[in-house]
Amino acid sequence: MIKHDVTKTNIAIERLLETTTTPRHRFLLMAYHRHRYLEIAGRYEEIFAPEMMSENPAYHVHAGGNHVKLVGQDAVKNLYRTWADTNQSIFYTENEQIAVADNFVASTSIFSQQVSGSALALNKATSYLPGFLAEAVVKRVLARKAVEPDENSMYLYSNFLEMIWPYDDRGRLIGEDVWEPDPDKADIVKLDPADVVTTTQAEQRLRPLIKPLPTFDEMVLRAKSVSGAG
Repeated sequence: MIKHDVTKTNIAIERLLETTTTPRHRFLLMAYHRHRYLEIAGRYEEIFAPEMMSENPAYHVHAGGNHVKLVGQDAVKNLYRTWADTNQSIFYTENEQIAVADNFVASTSIFSQQVSGSALALNKATSYLPGFLAEAVVKRVLARKAVEPDENSMYLYSNFLEMIWPYDDRGRLIGEDVWEPDPDKADIVKLDPADVVTTTQAEQRLRPLIKPLPTFDEMVLRAKSVSGAG
């Protein structure tokens, strides 16, 4: 049995919310929390609500010497859709540290993502690789781990990741900047079928934890107005 629990993926965000008092910072953390659980649950359409996502987000991923850029809601939505349809939207975090500022949330963690055997076999017609890893890096990690991908199985890909999510002045996500400093340190293990979490199962488990997001005006602007009234 693996030690991961999908309902604990956002625990570092929840701990930071307990000590964060600035309304704007709290709003960003709540949006960050909601986005990640919606993504895992396969409810990606809700991520693109006008109050959560900017009109033209840009995702930058630096991994395995590659720099991949996705621009626009359609490109990002296609990625989320592919992962949700193939049970690759499931991810976990360990030892996560999170910081929040007025216009970004930053995170470092051991990040683990469920990956299909067909993705690891570099079958691009079937799915995306996690982190858009370069084929050469994937091949080196698989060789080091002596893993021969079975296209009918699921795997867990883990490595240290650094992320910055920038937000605009209305608290809407502008994009994601993701770094994998050392892809060759990645770990890949084959999952026992009993440990595989489907997107449907994740949605059922996370549904009680996905909370509505307050409006930016009522949470941030109203608080600012009240604090400035005296």
